[in-house]
Amino acid sequence: MRRTRTLAGIGIAAVALLALTACNSGSPSDPGAGTGGGDEGGEESTWFEVATDVDLEGSPTFDKMKEDDKVVIGVKEDQPGLGYLDVTTNERTGFDIDIARWIAASLGFDEDKIEFKPIASANREQAIVNGDVDYYVGTYSINDKRKEQIAFAGPYFITGQGLLVAADNEDIKSEADLSADTTVCSATGSTPIQNIRTNFPEVPTKEFDLYSACVEALLSGEVQAVTTDQAILIGYAAQDPDNLKVVGEPFTEERYGVGLAKDDAALQEFINKMFTDGGDIWQAIFDKNLGSSGIEVSQPTVD
Repeated sequence: MRRTRTLAGIGIAAVALLALTACNSGSPSDPGAGTGGGDEGGEESTWFEVATDVDLEGSPTFDKMKEDDKVVIGVKEDQPGLGYLDVTTNERTGFDIDIARWIAASLGFDEDKIEFKPIASANREQAIVNGDVDYYVGTYSINDKRKEQIAFAGPYFITGQGLLVAADNEDIKSEADLSADTTVCSATGSTPIQNIRTNFPEVPTKEFDLYSACVEALLSGEVQAVTTDQAILIGYAAQDPDNLKVVGEPFTEERYGVGLAKDDAALQEFINKMFTDGGDIWQAIFDKNLGSSGIEVSQPTVD
């Protein structure tokens, strides 16, 4: 499996996201501005110019959005730097959140027409199949099993599975140090927990709906490591560097995509067109949310 090499052993490669050919497609009006808005709170209404006169023939999802006069986006809200909800200010921030906003703006929906809906990892495919969300943006790894039920646009970001441990833990330096004495926690239904069970069958595992619950279990000593994509783990370690650290290098490659209804090739093509043409917009989103991390980035090719 190819590994992406980055500063401090944190492997992330990011993909360029593309601007739409529709007129006034969503470009950042002020990358330094707040990204909240609508009923979510925040400093500004929307970070992007909203496209007008969008015509997306053959997309049942877009037709539903237009009929409902809103877009419902599945997201995470416990992943600092990627998808996070501040319960005090009710403001959503993060790379994935801004990607979701950019797509909405390119489809012609302003911030006040966005409904963000948190969906746990185990429930993502069903939420898309049921039409509970119009699309999903939330560290959603593309794989063949999921493609049996849904479609993906992208990838728009590449990272790799890593490990988060207590800051004073000197026994676990990489996945090679996992053993029958080290309980590893991850989210129910996630790719990382499946990887641990397949590749490290002797290692005990624990599951919660949210990664934040795994971090709490790590801090309490209930588990010895948390595993998920290093992009996510960086955020947790940055929040509490006195007690948490990321160790080792990525030992998988995870390609994030936008989850869509399986039969909506028109919407898939539309978003992929954004991803192909809008590297400057993607870069502004990345710099705003993850640029201070020192992570090296590169552009994967859209599938």
